This record gives sequence, C-alpha cells and structure tokens, in this order.
Amino acid sequence: MTLTHILPSLRRSIADPISRDSWPEYTTTTPDDVTIAGLSLVTLMQWCGTPCVHTAAAVVPGTNGRPSETELASVVVVRVVSASVTNGQLAVWIDGELDGCAAIMSETRMIGRASTAHPVGAAIYSASAYTPVRFAPELPVDLTTGDLLVIPCVGVTALHDVQSRSSHSQRLTEDRGNQRDVAQVAVCGK
Repeated sequence: MTLTHILPSLRRSIADPISRDSWPEYTTTTPDDVTIAGLSLVTLMQWCGTPCVHTAAAVVPGTNGRPSETELASVVVVRVVSASVTNGQLAVWIDGELDGCAAIMSETRMIGRASTAHPVGAAIYSASAYTPVRFAPELPVDLTTGDLLVIPCVGVTALHDVQSRSSHSQRLTEDRGNQRDVAQVAVCGK
C-alpha cells in the first residue's frame, strides 16, 4: 500500500508509483501525465488524437529502468467513451481496441487530470464487440467520458492494432476473412 492509497488527497501533488519493468525507457510520472524520454503522453494525444501509440526501448527487468538494447515496449493512449459504476465496480468503454496488443492492464493509469477519488477495479470494454473484456485493478471511481487512459504494452504495438475495426480497412478485411458479420464489426465506440 502506498502513501497515495492511504491519503488520496496527495494524488494532486504526488504521482502513484509505477512498475518500471512494465513501461518503456525513461518513463516518469506526474499526478496528471506520463512522460517517456521527455515526450508527454497528454501532448502526444493532443497532436495525434486517440487512440494513439508510442514505442520506445523496453527496460531490462530488475534494473530500475535501464533501457534494453534489443527489446521494445509500447504505450497506448485511449479516450473514455463512457463510464458507469455498479455495485462498486467501474465499467469503462474506450475508443480503441486492446486485442491487438499485449496490454499490461495492472499498470493502466488515467492521465490528463489528477483525481483524488478512491481507486476501484474496472472492466474495460473496447470499441468492438469482438474484443474481450479486460480488467484494470485500480482506476479512479470518478472516471468519466473524455478522460484519458494510458496502458503499457509488451513489445511493439502498431496504431492499426488498436484502432477501431470500423476505422481501419485492413482489420475489416481480416474480419471478413474470419467469416464475421461486417455489419456488426462496423460498430464504432465514438
């Protein structure tokens, strides 16, 4: 348990800790942003929109952040399309898909604003009905439409891996090859 868990009001001045082994090289955090090698992910999202992806060197496990010379890691930034709380469980719909990446859901963080709300477990639903539900163990209960989430991923994730099937023709073609109903695949979470 960290100090920000005990006193949530500290989240306005102290960032929750991260597992350095799960994030790309030179990752630092602030109460409302994640920066990788000097690149703010909030700024990246402002330039590129959501979903967006950033890839950098992975870290060598157990070295407290030393960059790997051979491995890469990515982060995905998505926007919350809808969020609701039922029986203390948060249900969150996002504008991207996570089935095309090796997401580390335990490290999911909200960026763009600092929240002092207590964390709860969250079921994450992607833009497509074909994507399995993911679970993030700690997201602020006051998560709302428009909030940003950043999720680290093992290995390289390309933008087309997380874009909604309805906005990417290659994924629509793959779905047709898998005998799926294209009319259902074209559902967009935006």
